Amino acid sequence: MDANHINLILDAFTNVMPQLGLNNIEKKGISLRDKIIKSEGIGIVISIIGDVKGNIIYLLSEEDAKNIASIMMMGMPVEVLDEMSKSAVSELINMLTANAATNFANNGIGIDISPPMLMHGNVTVSTNVDKVLSLKMGIENMLMEVNIALENSVA
Repeated sequence: MDANHINLILDAFTNVMPQLGLNNIEKKGISLRDKIIKSEGIGIVISIIGDVKGNIIYLLSEEDAKNIASIMMMGMPVEVLDEMSKSAVSELINMLTANAATNFANNGIGIDISPPMLMHGNVTVSTNVDKVLSLKMGIENMLMEVNIALENSVA
């Protein structure tokens, strides 16, 4: 995986989050995971095709997903993750990944992204690569894990 790809995804966080009033964004850690991603809470998968292909799997605790949904819905309290709050969280992930796609394009790398697929509960995703780069991102007092499973497409 190209380190430049990681930076283009990280840049999306600093481009998008402040637009929502989330200014305390920091990388909390980086590690490698196996191709099977398992988590409890919320998982959102976006597929990537083009000059690079694969998936980005975003993981959040249910509580952090509720907090993000509340922010996305102008501060309306979110007690339970219903369809509207799940849609709000999915839209944030869509905005982050679309901004990353723009960053890729600005660097001469053409990609397209799929709509986000949200899973709630026991999340299990199998990726197309053997090793997945996992970034832990701190967003205010919340934590989002961004699992990047990308590879260059064969021409």
